[in-house]
Amino acid sequence: MNTMIVTNDSFAVARIATIMHRTHSELAAGAKTMMIAGLKKQMRIGTAYFVYQKKNGELREAWGTTNATLAAKHTKGNGCNREYYATTAYFDIEKGAWRCFRWESIVAVY
Repeated sequence: MNTMIVTNDSFAVARIATIMHRTHSELAAGAKTMMIAGLKKQMRIGTAYFVYQKKNGELREAWGTTNATLAAKHTKGNGCNREYYATTAYFDIEKGAWRCFRWESIVAVY
């Protein structure tokens, strides 16, 4: 099976490769990459609701954003891009802090 995703996200190819390596599933890699692309778009615009599985197996429901106006007072701008660590960072609206999740752990985006 060949998976083709057309996007302007420079990390999409890395996401597919990483998720495929960790899950051993091309289908999961394509689906999760698409979910993350949609999630990132929602978070740039405003707030998004999504679910991912934590390392300990718990499902984590989160309201997150990367919108500069919503997270500006909590952003220092001196960190490195979490995408280089095969994770996606977001500002957790409920916790009031930055969090991240591993790409393969995304379960749903609403």
